[in-house]
Amino acid sequence: MNSRYSRQILFSPIGVQGQEKLQQKHVLIIGAGALGSGSAEMLTRAGVGRITIIDRDYVDWSNLQRQQLYAEQDVEEHLPKAIAAQKRLHAINKEIEVIAHIQDVTALELEQLVHDVDLLIDATDNFETRFLINDVAQKYNIPWIYGACVGSYGLTYTILPGETPCLSCLLESIPLGIATCDTAGIISPAVSMVVSHQVTEALKILTNNKDSLQKRLISFDVWQNEYSTMNVQPLKKPRCPSCGEGAVYPYLQQENQTKTTVLCGRDTVQIRMPFSGEIRTEEYAKLLENKVEQLFVNPYLLSFTADDKRLVLFRDGRVLVHGTKHVAEAKSLYHRYFG
Repeated sequence: MNSRYSRQILFSPIGVQGQEKLQQKHVLIIGAGALGSGSAEMLTRAGVGRITIIDRDYVDWSNLQRQQLYAEQDVEEHLPKAIAAQKRLHAINKEIEVIAHIQDVTALELEQLVHDVDLLIDATDNFETRFLINDVAQKYNIPWIYGACVGSYGLTYTILPGETPCLSCLLESIPLGIATCDTAGIISPAVSMVVSHQVTEALKILTNNKDSLQKRLISFDVWQNEYSTMNVQPLKKPRCPSCGEGAVYPYLQQENQTKTTVLCGRDTVQIRMPFSGEIRTEEYAKLLENKVEQLFVNPYLLSFTADDKRLVLFRDGRVLVHGTKHVAEAKSLYHRYFG
């Protein structure tokens, strides 16, 4: 056995057999931002045999404060995060396989990627994608680890199909009006704490130490010195559409996915989220105040300027992103400011 992993092998719950298991496993990380890059590096150093990373974005200066795989040169070269991560991970450990996908995450792509995957790690910035992950995980019986952080707050939860409540059991529908890193900021210790919890749970699953899994939802605030765990097992719903009897996996169905349309002749992309209902634009205005330019709100809509683009949110949940014809760019801006 390679001496590279000697200290990990000395840890008795892993040992030689656990290390051999790690080298045979395949982990899919959805998102290569703060959580994704941190998890990818830890799992690479741990010797997980194959890591697939999917991300639609490129490295930006604002990422360097907390996204540990990236450097200034990546920003200057406008490298996609998946590619920059792949290059860095290969430099760390040439023994493992790192696969990079530069693309948006849709139900179709996700279902194509998961067939030989042992574990899914959520490193996304939005609940739309998390509900896709949840349904795919339930459909193909793959464990996944939810993680999120904003400001100094973090949250993580391990979901085992057939055993624990799934994300739909806990939330039922896509939440709206959630603070994001672009509206509330973030500090890197909160990221590191979530990554540590996610990767610890990942190592337990990949080495077949499931009896040691947390089995509780973990939340904390590193600035306010708060840490708590919650038993959410009673929230498991027998008739949940994603994990219950006769599950239909609603978020994998076309009619329940985000609709995007490039408006002809207007240099504008329209985005419509599923299950949105009526939006309280004044609540978004409070989140965005002093974070964006030219913020305007009236009883019918909210609009503002960010990254040289004009975004308009209507009360029926539609968003117009003016100044681009690229759907991926428009969706990235949407999730950045609307959670």
